Amino acid sequence: MTDVVYHIPALLNPCMEGLDIKPDGVYVDVTFGGGGHSREILKRLGDNGRLISFDQDADAIRNVIDDDRFTFVRSNFKYLSNFLKYHGVEKVDGILADLGVSFHHFDDSSRGFSFRFDGKLDMRMNTEAGLKASDVLENYSEEQLADVFFYYGELKNARRIASVIVKSREEKKIETISQLLDLLEPLMGKDRQKKDLAKVFQALRIEVNKEMDVLKRLLTQARNVLKPGGRIVVLTYHSLEDRLVKNFLKAGNFEGKVEQDFYGNRLSPFKLVNNKVIVPDAEEIERNPRSRSAKLRVAELVNS
Repeated sequence: MTDVVYHIPALLNPCMEGLDIKPDGVYVDVTFGGGGHSREILKRLGDNGRLISFDQDADAIRNVIDDDRFTFVRSNFKYLSNFLKYHGVEKVDGILADLGVSFHHFDDSSRGFSFRFDGKLDMRMNTEAGLKASDVLENYSEEQLADVFFYYGELKNARRIASVIVKSREEKKIETISQLLDLLEPLMGKDRQKKDLAKVFQALRIEVNKEMDVLKRLLTQARNVLKPGGRIVVLTYHSLEDRLVKNFLKAGNFEGKVEQDFYGNRLSPFKLVNNKVIVPDAEEIERNPRSRSAKLRVAELVNS
């Protein structure tokens, strides 16, 4: 399977420019996927450069690159620090994170990421661990489900959706996409049906994979593993993760509260490379329609 089929790398050149790659540097791609970004990093590295790429999905292994400078880690990037130490790396020159879900995941009906196909409600990035989406629907309380849909899907009718799910599961476990759609479609107006269904699936995916917690752990560790002057480049695709990234890179915390010293100097460990978020242009969107909602933020570590 080619990386083009698996995933078209979004904002490829702006990501590389953001990393400001040094030929002999050490870089981390925490979202390897089809390997598009990783291959481009390797093109820009010299013989003494090094790239370590993470992916918890077993399917990504088929895209592993045969290159002495390349190390693949089949794990969640929340374990970034541990695996860098294991591979003898203390500090790195750059970290790249593309937080988008790949073509491969959306187009594989067995994974349950898209409502375009019927299939099991799984949604796990690592199919060997954790709760499936059907487990969340079966075991969470009505209040917990409402919170998932409200906070992660930003759905105004989150409580109604949760109530319908809880009542339905008393009669039969909700295990397939078609079962879930039969329950939800009557709750949504035809003009917003696709958008609201997408939000429901987004919310379940975020909860199943604990994406917000994992992102927080990545950003916190990045501050410790980057060299002074090292770059972090993050591609986000929805407002929840973008808000976390924006706040952390601006202020060094997830609330976005900038602290100052006695002289009024910012105490944030990062300096924004681009004060204005980078978004795809028309040419990029035509090449890769799923990049439409992408936002790219780049920062440089100034304190460690």
